Amino acid sequence: MMVETLQVGRFHHQRLDLKRWIPAFLSSHKTLFTVLWMAAFLSVFVWQRNIVGGFSIFGRAVAKPMPRMRPVAFNLTDFGAVGDGVTVNTEAFERAVLAISKLGKRGGGQLNVPPGRWLTGPFNLTSHMTLFLAEDSEILGLQDEKHWPLMPPLPSYGYGREHPGPRYGSLIHGQNLKDVVITGHNGTINGQGQTWWKKYRQKILNNTRGPLVQIMWSSDIVITNITLRDSPFWTLHPYDCKNVTIRNLTILAPIFEAPNTDGIDPDSCEDMVIEDCYISVGDDAIAIKSGWDQYGITYGRPSMNILIRNLIVRSMVSAGISIGSEMSGGVSNVTVENLLVWNSRRAVRIKTAPGRGGYVRHITYRNLTFDNVRVGIVMKTDYNEHPDEGYDRKALPVLEDISFTSIHGQGVRVPVRIHGSEEIPVKNVTFRDMSVGITYKKKHIFQCAFVQGRVIGTIFPAPCENLDRYDEQGRLVKRSASQNTTDIDYDF
Repeated sequence: MMVETLQVGRFHHQRLDLKRWIPAFLSSHKTLFTVLWMAAFLSVFVWQRNIVGGFSIFGRAVAKPMPRMRPVAFNLTDFGAVGDGVTVNTEAFERAVLAISKLGKRGGGQLNVPPGRWLTGPFNLTSHMTLFLAEDSEILGLQDEKHWPLMPPLPSYGYGREHPGPRYGSLIHGQNLKDVVITGHNGTINGQGQTWWKKYRQKILNNTRGPLVQIMWSSDIVITNITLRDSPFWTLHPYDCKNVTIRNLTILAPIFEAPNTDGIDPDSCEDMVIEDCYISVGDDAIAIKSGWDQYGITYGRPSMNILIRNLIVRSMVSAGISIGSEMSGGVSNVTVENLLVWNSRRAVRIKTAPGRGGYVRHITYRNLTFDNVRVGIVMKTDYNEHPDEGYDRKALPVLEDISFTSIHGQGVRVPVRIHGSEEIPVKNVTFRDMSVGITYKKKHIFQCAFVQGRVIGTIFPAPCENLDRYDEQGRLVKRSASQNTTDIDYDF
């Protein structure tokens, strides 16, 4: 990839200890200590400037310059944009993207969005483009749906997800692109979704709401160092993309009454990294998908080779990290590690149903921490929401080869609830190194139904009887005789 991606470090201003230095000034070595003090001050000054490209003196922040990551760079104001939060800048964005689209053979172009509030309707990106949001810049989505174009339904969903027929496009959109970067000094893309959520609850929208950022059928995508907030629908939706890096994002929406504001939804995507993000939204923080029932089976594009790490997430309505429920194209080779889920309804969840088809397999969870979570680990096989009545009830998904290692936390009511069924059993599940502080002291804390797998070593709370027991050296201690037993209790 030709693009140099910016990584903005976080640092703390170093403070000089005056009590340490004052005696030095008063000593006989006053000149020497004064020189050393000045050298220390200048070294910190230069260090800060070199790292962040800007610095603070006496509390006055100096704006960070916009780095140039393409051969040609434009400012949004070059195209007539006004950042007053009132002027509609859709045409300015479109003119800027058109100018960059002509620079592909020269390595593309960069569009700098300076500080200000830039109101706009939806616009498309182009290949070999960097969209750079300066510190204190905010792209604002128009709230009137009349400004949002209608698009055909996603082919792997069959129709618009919430309504039959067309769906609204995203605020920032891209199709069939290569080499796209969205980055900045933590500028913000704000969907102003409050009006959308209200209309959705009132059932007065005739089409499916659009995401905040949606990139489709594209490759070599980098999205980093920005804030996404208040999306009308799913926030960041990469669809059938390859080679995607998502890093250092803050994604926000109200934890209640912001319906379907998932944070990141990889959908039929391959070779993706999501890392170092903070997500607190009104639905799943991350939901890995691959199409819905017969439409997803026909489309046949799995989500695979996905690494999710170093995240802090919260979801009071749904789950921190979900797979499904739309997973009909299959999901495989997913690793989730170094994850903190706090103040949430569920921590990690796999959800599917008869009619989905597809598979969820080769999933690794490692080093998870649950803090004040109602249910820690959930697998649900009866999530019966379907696009229409045309789905095949005999299309049964496969759930297998799923491991949980180093699971810890406190304030968890039910650490594990695996709800397989006779027609959709959960196979080859492994638990190792688990100790979760629970708030509900009665039985059935570790709940299972139609699950086959193993526990290695000692874990807390005590596992269900459905699982084989092994010692730390991997030697069989006790074979389960009741893999089909169910002790699921949804009363708590």
